[in-house]
Amino acid sequence: MKALFYKSPILFFLLLSFPALAQTTLTDSLQSVLQNPALGEKEKPELLNQLAELYRINKNYPLAEKTAKQGADIALRNKNYLNAVKAYTLLVNIKITTGQLSAAKRSSDSTLTLAKQANSPVAMAYAYYAQVLLYKILDDKQHVVKFCKLGLKELEKKTDPYLASKIYYRLYAVYASWNNEAKVNLYAAKATENVLLTSDYNLLSNCYTALSVAHEYNYHSTKDKAELDSVLFYLQKSEKLYHQYPGHVANHTYAIVCIDLASFYLKYFPQTDAQAKALGLRYTNTAISALKGINNSQEVMASGLGILSEYAKLEGDFGKQETYLLSAYEVIKTGQPIYYPTMLNVVQALADFYERKGNLEKAVDFQKEVTKYTLKSFNEEQALNAQKLEIQYETEKKNNEMALLKEREQSHKQQNYLYACVAVASLFGLLFMFRSYHFKLRYSLQREKQLELEKQDSELQIKLEQEAGARLKAEQQLLETQQLQLKKEAMANVLQLAHKNQMLHQIKDKLNGGDTVNMQKILKEEMILDKDFEDAKMQIQQVHPGFFNLINSNAKKKLSALDLKLCAYIYLKMDTRQIAQIMNIESKSIRMSKYRIKQKLGLEKEKDLNIYLQGIGTAK
Repeated sequence: MKALFYKSPILFFLLLSFPALAQTTLTDSLQSVLQNPALGEKEKPELLNQLAELYRINKNYPLAEKTAKQGADIALRNKNYLNAVKAYTLLVNIKITTGQLSAAKRSSDSTLTLAKQANSPVAMAYAYYAQVLLYKILDDKQHVVKFCKLGLKELEKKTDPYLASKIYYRLYAVYASWNNEAKVNLYAAKATENVLLTSDYNLLSNCYTALSVAHEYNYHSTKDKAELDSVLFYLQKSEKLYHQYPGHVANHTYAIVCIDLASFYLKYFPQTDAQAKALGLRYTNTAISALKGINNSQEVMASGLGILSEYAKLEGDFGKQETYLLSAYEVIKTGQPIYYPTMLNVVQALADFYERKGNLEKAVDFQKEVTKYTLKSFNEEQALNAQKLEIQYETEKKNNEMALLKEREQSHKQQNYLYACVAVASLFGLLFMFRSYHFKLRYSLQREKQLELEKQDSELQIKLEQEAGARLKAEQQLLETQQLQLKKEAMANVLQLAHKNQMLHQIKDKLNGGDTVNMQKILKEEMILDKDFEDAKMQIQQVHPGFFNLINSNAKKKLSALDLKLCAYIYLKMDTRQIAQIMNIESKSIRMSKYRIKQKLGLEKEKDLNIYLQGIGTAK
C-alpha cells in the first residue's frame, strides 16, 4: 500500500487548513477587469490567456477551453499573433489533458503557422512548446527534447522566463523518466531559476517539488542523509507558497505536496516515531480536505486514503484499513472518466485484504472487479493508442510532404535558373552559335537529371506509403495478438473462479443444512487442487478460442455447458480422479459423462475420447 496509488517524492512542513475559496480571488479579479467597459479589445487576449491558465491548473477544463478560444479569436481579429499562439498552446495542453488528441494536433499545427506570421522568437518558442506537449502524450521523448532545445534557442534571441521555466521543467521530467541524475538536477535548478523571475507561484511550487525529486535521486545514489534534508527543505518551500500567496497555488498542486510529505514520513521514518506518524496523518488529511469539491481530484484523494489505510495496517487496525480502502474505491468510482490504473490498484488491494482475512466471497468479488477494470483499462489504452497512431501517421506524412515540397522548391529554383540561362543564350545565339549549342546540350542533360529526380521523388513517395501501410498492419496485428492473449487468460480465470464459486456454495449449503464442515480438510484439498490447477493454467491458455466451437460443430447433438467443461478438463489430460475432485462428483459419474459425450459426438465405441479432443485442441 505504500506506493499504492501515487508515486511522487515527499517531505514535510507544519500544515494549516486553508479554505479553497481563496482560489477564486484571482479568477474573480480577472473577470472583473475583463468586464470593465473601459478595457480595450486589444488588451483582452493577454488577460483571457491568464484566466484560461488559472481555470486549467484548477482542473476546470470546459471553462479553460472556452476562455482560451475566446482569447484566440480576439487576438486573431486584431492580428495579435503572439497572444494567438499563446492561446492555441493553452488549447493544446487542455485538449491533451481531456483526451482530444486529434484536436490537439490541429491546434499545435496552428501554433506553428501563427508563430511564423508573428515573426517573434517568443511566439516561435511557444509554438515549439506546443509540439513538446504533443510529443509528450505520444511518448516520443526524443522529439520532446528536440523541440525543448529549439524553444530555448529562440528564447536566446528574446527572453521569457515564464516559458523558459516550463520548457526546462519538461526537460527535467524527460530525464527523470530516463533516471539521468545529473540532468534531473540541472534542469530542475534551471526551471526554478527562471520561474523565480516571474510571479507564477503555482509553477514555482512544482519547481520546488522538482528540486526535492532531484535531491531524492542524489540520496538514492549517495545514501547521504544531508540529501534528505534538502528534500525536506524544498518541499517545505513548496508547501509554504500555498499559505503565503492565497489563490495563486492550485488546491490540486497543494494537495500533491501534502501527499508527498505524508509519503515521506511513511517511507523514511520508523513506525515507532510517533511525531513522524502524527505529521504524516495530518498531511494526508489536509490533502483530502483541500480537494473536497475540486474537479478531477479523485486520483490524489485516493492516494491519501491509501496512505491512511497503510498507517491503519501498521497499527493492526484492520477495520480502519478496510474503511479507508472502501472509501478510496468509492472515490475513484466518482471520477468522470474513471482513472483505471488507480482503480486497479484499489480493487487489487481490497481483494488481497479480504483474502488475508479469510473472507473468500468478497475476495473473489473484488478479484472479478480486477478482471473487469483490467479489460476496461486495456480497451481505453487501445483507443488512446489508436489516436496516437493516427497522429503519428499524420505527423510523419506531413513531415514527408514538407521534405518533398522543399526538394521541389529547390528543383523549381534550379529550373528557373536554367530557363533564364536559355533566354540569355538565345539573345546571343547568332553571335555565339557554338556556345549556344554547348549550352543547350548542357540544359538537356540537366533536364534529364531533373526528370530522374522527379521519378525518384515519386518512387520515394510510393515507398513511404507502402512502409506506412505495413507499419499500421503490423501494429494492428500486435493489438489483435494482445486481445487474443487477454481472452485466453480470461478463460483460464473463469474455470478457476467457477470451481471456487461451486465450492463456496457447497460449504454454504452444508452449513445451512446443519451438516458439520471439516474446514481443515476442505482447505487442504483445495490447496492440492489449486496447485494442480495452477500447473494446468498455462495449458488452458494454449486452448485457442475456437476450441468449443469446433466441438459443437462436430457434435451430432448439442453439448451442455457441463459437457464442454468436462471436455476442457479432459483436453488438459486430467485423470478421472482429478476431474471428480474439481467437479465434486463421483468418478463413476465422470465415466458415464464421458460415454454420453462420445454418443453426442457420434464417436464409435472403440474411438478414444481423449485422443479425439487432443486432435480438436491442436487444430487451427
